[in-house]
Amino acid sequence: MAKKPKKPDADKNGETIDENSLNISVDDGAADTAGDGQAGDGQAGDGQAAPATEPAGEPAGEPMLSVLAQYTRDMSFENPNAPDSLRSGQPAPEVNIDLRIGREIGENDTVEISILIKAQAVRGDQTIFIAELDYAGLFGIKNVGVEQIQPLMMIECPRILFPYARKILADMTQDGGHMPIMLDMPDFAGMFRDEMMRRAKEQGLN
Repeated sequence: MAKKPKKPDADKNGETIDENSLNISVDDGAADTAGDGQAGDGQAGDGQAAPATEPAGEPAGEPMLSVLAQYTRDMSFENPNAPDSLRSGQPAPEVNIDLRIGREIGENDTVEISILIKAQAVRGDQTIFIAELDYAGLFGIKNVGVEQIQPLMMIECPRILFPYARKILADMTQDGGHMPIMLDMPDFAGMFRDEMMRRAKEQGLN
């Protein structure tokens, strides 16, 4: 396997959001057997669909995962009640995080993996800020068997991308005048496992 990029340094003096407080889901682009395969709630990059074919076949050499590109596809920050919402002496807002993983299989053994994050902070009935980020990477995958391709795309690729998306989100909220949101690394393996179990259960009911 190719070496993973070095994780960027992040500001430690931020608001840490534990993964247990996240609304996280896997949108791997496969057909939803229940007929409700909508990926997300209208945020950027939603509703990605994978082509009918995937990289398949027996490995013909050393397995390789390479990062061809990393980029921000879309990002936005809303600060609707500033500067009143930034005045000192107010209680800390409640922050809700929605995190989703998407994929789109391309040509020449490439796949685009995206991390979609929406952070919304509220204080009572007042919206403090809304931050949205669609961060993606283009990966080259070679000599990987069909049984390994799914977990590689939905676990290892997001692990590579997440530190960069985390820092962008932290900078975005800090630049908006708020404490930077510092997300813990999600359990991508657990997310993938839960999604596969959910789909297997749904298939058993149909």
